Amino acid sequence: MSVPDRANRTSGIVAGAAAGVAAYLLGYLVTYLTQSGRIEEQLAGFNVFADLFGSDPIPAWQAVGWMFYNAHFVDTAIPSFVGGTRSVNLISQADGGSLSFLFVVPPVLLVVAGLAAGRLAGATEPADGALSGAFVLAGYLPLAVVGAFAFRYAVGDGAVAPDTVTAVLLAGGVYPAVFGAAGGAVSTLLGE
Repeated sequence: MSVPDRANRTSGIVAGAAAGVAAYLLGYLVTYLTQSGRIEEQLAGFNVFADLFGSDPIPAWQAVGWMFYNAHFVDTAIPSFVGGTRSVNLISQADGGSLSFLFVVPPVLLVVAGLAAGRLAGATEPADGALSGAFVLAGYLPLAVVGAFAFRYAVGDGAVAPDTVTAVLLAGGVYPAVFGAAGGAVSTLLGE
């Protein structure tokens, strides 16, 4: 591999990782800005109940995190009163599909991140662009892992949280690799 090829590969990794971080943070921000008011209203009733039993109130930022992971088709595990857990997707269960637009947010942001990574890496061939775009994974995956644990809310012996395995594999791995690569490949088809 020549020195210019290594420099392009390095710039592709750095650009992809930076774009992945930006896509994750923007995705959470969009979810927070569009849903925090609704979530705070719904949590008000739960938090009054939590106060009666000496539990900490559920912070809105954590509940928004559950919804952000739901946008990646990662279910939220909720402990039941009789033992065990049940899995829910808050977006799918919303009234009449009113939140369905959130399913589009991660893919769109990841395609844009892959497009940016491909352009910043100077990719000229679709395969090189796809590789540069797939490096979005390098920034998105660590944040997806951290978020899977940061968005945990302890309830007795259990926790309300995104399903960890699916959060890491699907939201952290598959989504950025597939949509980032697609965006990177498209970046080579755009005008020079």
